[in-house]
Amino acid sequence: MRNYWFDHHVHTNDSPDADKEATMTRYIKRASELNMAGVVFTDHLDLDTPVKLFQDIIDYTRYHKHFLEVQKNSSIPIRMGIEIGYQPHLNNALNALLGRVPFDFVICSMHVTDGLDYYNGDFFLGKTQDEAYMRYFESVLEAVNRYDNYDVFGHLDYIIRYGGYETKDYAIDRYEAIIKEILNVIVRNQKGLEINTSGFRYGLGVTHPKITVLKWFKELGGKIVTLGSDAHKVDDLAADFDKAVAMLKEVGFTKIATFKQRKVSFIEII
Repeated sequence: MRNYWFDHHVHTNDSPDADKEATMTRYIKRASELNMAGVVFTDHLDLDTPVKLFQDIIDYTRYHKHFLEVQKNSSIPIRMGIEIGYQPHLNNALNALLGRVPFDFVICSMHVTDGLDYYNGDFFLGKTQDEAYMRYFESVLEAVNRYDNYDVFGHLDYIIRYGGYETKDYAIDRYEAIIKEILNVIVRNQKGLEINTSGFRYGLGVTHPKITVLKWFKELGGKIVTLGSDAHKVDDLAADFDKAVAMLKEVGFTKIATFKQRKVSFIEII
């Protein structure tokens, strides 16, 4: 009997920061070994990024054709998603691509704010830790207010991964008001949150978002949560999902969301 886990955040070697051996077929083989329900591939789309590594954009017409060929021979259900890096001036360009290619699932993530990238550290220059984190949450709030062509918001609060600060955390009370404002918009727009387990691999000891934020989401009426490993290599597929599921149970969620053709359905948590 297969378990009910779908990994909804998986990067193949088409993402420039992923392992070169991380092919769709290798992920499928690993997922079968783990007895998973399925895999959703979500390679990067970071338009107008200042980071050279991400400036080569995937040809999604070719990508879709390749996905369909792999899907024919897959031993488990696979779906084609995408992780978009949102910036306020990209609405039209993002919508054009999402209207042209039949994705099953869309993650909206923040990787750049004010033209400055978190990954390479530029965003943090000249800011205190509090200024950087507050500006991040402000940019997320702007994103969810301005854009709704997505299914779940990705790795909310992962800003703690970057910046080189000694304390890789944030005082939840300091940002409670703005985080709840973000969550209210997500709930109102009938979107979801990703429970991203990569924080454990980065030594942060938490998911993104952390459990308190997940509790607020549920209290505010949030129902849609997906599991995502943010895998960039095959061995990280579904990493720490047992911890994430335990968290969901603790908070009171009884179902996990999954997507196909941009439509949500729910799987009972066992």
